[in-house]
Amino acid sequence: MPGTAAPARPTSVLISGASIAGPALAYWLHRHGFAVTVVERAPALRTGGYKVDIRGAAIDVAERMGILEAVQRASTDMRTGAYVDGDGKRIATLPAAIFGARIGRDDEIMRGDLARILYERTREDVEYVFGDSIASLTPVERHGSGDGAPGVEVTFERAAPRRFDLVVGADGLHSTVRRLAFGPEEQFVRHLGAYISAFSMPNELDLDREELYHAVPGRLICAYSSAGDPAAKGLLCFRSPRVPYDHRDTRAQLALLEDAFDGVGWQTPRMLRAAREADDFYFDGLQLVETDRLSRGRVVLLGDAAYCPSPASGQGTGMALVGAYVLAGELAAAGGAPETAFARYEREMRGYVAANHALARKFAQEMTVDSRWQLRLRHLMLRILPYMPWKNLVARKIAEDVQRAARAITPKDYPQPGPVAGRAEGAGSVAGRRAPGRAEVAGRAEPAAPAAGGAPGVPHPPYAA
Repeated sequence: MPGTAAPARPTSVLISGASIAGPALAYWLHRHGFAVTVVERAPALRTGGYKVDIRGAAIDVAERMGILEAVQRASTDMRTGAYVDGDGKRIATLPAAIFGARIGRDDEIMRGDLARILYERTREDVEYVFGDSIASLTPVERHGSGDGAPGVEVTFERAAPRRFDLVVGADGLHSTVRRLAFGPEEQFVRHLGAYISAFSMPNELDLDREELYHAVPGRLICAYSSAGDPAAKGLLCFRSPRVPYDHRDTRAQLALLEDAFDGVGWQTPRMLRAAREADDFYFDGLQLVETDRLSRGRVVLLGDAAYCPSPASGQGTGMALVGAYVLAGELAAAGGAPETAFARYEREMRGYVAANHALARKFAQEMTVDSRWQLRLRHLMLRILPYMPWKNLVARKIAEDVQRAARAITPKDYPQPGPVAGRAEGAGSVAGRRAPGRAEVAGRAEPAAPAAGGAPGVPHPPYAA
């Protein structure tokens, strides 16, 4: 019809990373009418990983997403946690909720289960490109007539170049997007003095929704089994200054781990053998990501790439869910204008990030206690806690710091999403590279960092981020 304006093209967004933060953001952006592409280096959805906690504000976000019931159905249903001595004898046993500092509707789920939940809610509406990664980012300024809007020209390791209005780095601690747009990793990553490893292992201890811990000076050993999983998971954590190594070199990581736990008793020889054989072996430092700003031009960071709180905090997954909700909401409220939206996103997240970084610094010290007398004191407190008449008060106090950090943000009520525009493929769309179907999702490459959660002073289990 003469004089009728062409419909506005939906804002195109490229998200790097298909773990938790990326698909969560894709969900909200699609609801708000954006055209979303997610690129992931792994060849398929990463279904491995370990227990992760969802607490506080993250529970509110999960409920708004409509995934809370699915999370509850997939709960790890952990029952108890116990510290054991070198012979495997239980020193004390406590409810798992105390170990995980969970209250109310707080829950715990395997990272792979949460990844599947988010993927299933976005796979039909979002373009997923597996087995590829961003190689370069070039800002494009406004030019000429027609489609002369600014954006980002993106080249990939395998696919043809494409142009997007916005690019989001949700690609973890060792973010490629952060390196390309902000600078070398060492400018932003802060080592907290310890390393952590996690992996699947045979359930030779016959654990059933329980977790066992053994601590020696500077090292912590954990084994657990969650609901519905016939295997067990092993976790090893040791104190160490920063050690140079390639974060993709599994052999070098195993050598560091074996050296750190050489001669340590209980289950460690068996666990080290399992680590060498596991197809989901994970190793990395307890590290924070600190940046002066979360955006640069039309590129913005999310989740661990932006403000990783380390596995020591137990808040990485929650921060990813909350950050995705806030970033998408601010982009929608600003009509897709990045300068306004990114500034508001940073302002909303600042106090939340600071609270959880402080939590991580505190707990990183407690995960690998240095002295034997500190360990003896911890074991004594664990022994007497179940018999204290005021044990419930102590349990609430244990959870207080974690809950304060988990509630350090109140998610805003953003404008309700309108009708969702169709997904725009954009020039240079990758034919034949969409996500695999449900039956094909079986990859277990590079599982995300295991999480950490726990309680100050008494137990501090490091595996629920």
